[in-house]
Amino acid sequence: MSDEWRDSIEQAWGAVVATARRTASEGLVVGTSGNVSARVGGTVLVTPSGVPYDRLRPEDLTGVDLEGKQILGTLAPTSELPLHLAVYRNTEAAAVVHTHAVHATAVSTLVAEVPSVHYAAAMLGGPVRVAAYARYGTDELAENMLTALRGRTGCLLGNHGTVTYGASLDEAYDRTAQLEWLCRLWLTASSLPGRTPALLTPEQLSDVGEALKGYGQPRGDR
Repeated sequence: MSDEWRDSIEQAWGAVVATARRTASEGLVVGTSGNVSARVGGTVLVTPSGVPYDRLRPEDLTGVDLEGKQILGTLAPTSELPLHLAVYRNTEAAAVVHTHAVHATAVSTLVAEVPSVHYAAAMLGGPVRVAAYARYGTDELAENMLTALRGRTGCLLGNHGTVTYGASLDEAYDRTAQLEWLCRLWLTASSLPGRTPALLTPEQLSDVGEALKGYGQPRGDR
């Protein structure tokens, strides 16, 4: 292990821990729910199973290869490892954030696609889909997620939570926060008796997406 590679791994692990703690402090997860990962070359650093984020230490570093074989650390990786690996195998993601954010999870029980009440949907590649429910930690859930993520950088997991990815942990986290806000906005607007929120048309969202491309905003795989 070269000093350069070791430094990259340690820096990435520090970012994983910091992001995981941020999901807890900002109310996107409860207890040890949710998980965070980052990819460094062929190594995926991921939060371990069952360890509260405020107790994670540098020596708790946990890493696997892209096939899921543990190559760093002794703690068991998160049970949602198949979900994270599916994203890395099928996109150019460098980071993945999975949460049980309250408003987003609530919306995942109500619709098959998050209603486009705001142009923020374009920042995730377009209308955000809801992946069909499957038990946590299964390959079936990972496959359902990939279907919902097609052309997007985030999706909801039916009756479960959120998944977003990005070129960095900051980007993946920002997309998670944006998705939770979008869901909260729709729930708030749709709760008024006798009123129905106005939705943006596909053309209006596409127009925003084209504008974002001009600023180098990633729009997800196609």
